[in-house]
Amino acid sequence: MSVSNEQVATHKFLRVLYADASFPDHLLDKGKEILLRLSERIEAERPADLAALYVLTHRATVEFNALEAEFEAAGSGFETVAREEIAEGFWFVASAYGFAEADVEKLIAPRDW
Repeated sequence: MSVSNEQVATHKFLRVLYADASFPDHLLDKGKEILLRLSERIEAERPADLAALYVLTHRATVEFNALEAEFEAAGSGFETVAREEIAEGFWFVASAYGFAEADVEKLIAPRDW
């Protein structure tokens, strides 16, 4: 399945991090894929409210938790700029699907980063 929401399909996820050589592109690609899979899940499951959306975003957040270990093994990590850029990606997805009122901290509540 691919994302049908044009706004999401054309968005440059993690753009700030791709511009920084300290973040390996192949790992950023994995992060971008997490956000795109989240978008696909939202399109497939069509959450009716914020509570249902948060269930989906929490699954994606757990995937980012696991990805952080790969960044650390590559000599990188989720420092402040990375954390903010990832959180922005989650908020962008929520907003693109009509959940602009979503609380970014609740979107990524199970984060370890």
